[in-house]
Amino acid sequence: MGSLLVVTGPPGAGKSVVSRAVAERFSPSVLVEGDAFFAFLASGRIEPWLPESQAQNEIVIRASAVSTGQFVRGGYETVYDGVLGPWSLPTFAAAARLESLHYVVLLPSVDVCVQRVQTRVGHGFDDEAATRKMHQEFADAVIDERHVHRYSLDGVREVSDSIVAGLTANRFRYPN
Repeated sequence: MGSLLVVTGPPGAGKSVVSRAVAERFSPSVLVEGDAFFAFLASGRIEPWLPESQAQNEIVIRASAVSTGQFVRGGYETVYDGVLGPWSLPTFAAAARLESLHYVVLLPSVDVCVQRVQTRVGHGFDDEAATRKMHQEFADAVIDERHVHRYSLDGVREVSDSIVAGLTANRFRYPN
């Protein structure tokens, strides 16, 4: 059986580039892009950061977790890249049906996140207010600090090296 690393954080935190860099270090590996599951919603989609999206978000979280768990049970080192706050982690973990997983929250400053969201190319999300709101939700969340990776100017290589070292040390394990 493989293992699962969830890389999360607010928009602009660097989840996608860091997740890809970490996934490429393992073989066989899978990179699950959580946003892809929201793209399956054909009509009636509610923006996932709005309060009225809770029921929709729980369904999408469970669907992505079931698929992700299948890759892990199939023997793949699996990296899940998506906005998955600690408030949704128990739902995700239960649906994935794994004994444990590894959970890392990337949390650079809000200004770094906003600047990245506003300047990235080829990404459909550019909402500054929503970025600030989601950053604040992660910043205010009750979570063991060992799961939080705070950085601002580190490159992808430094962040992915730090995450791989933390995986090796079993630092990010959930549940403990």
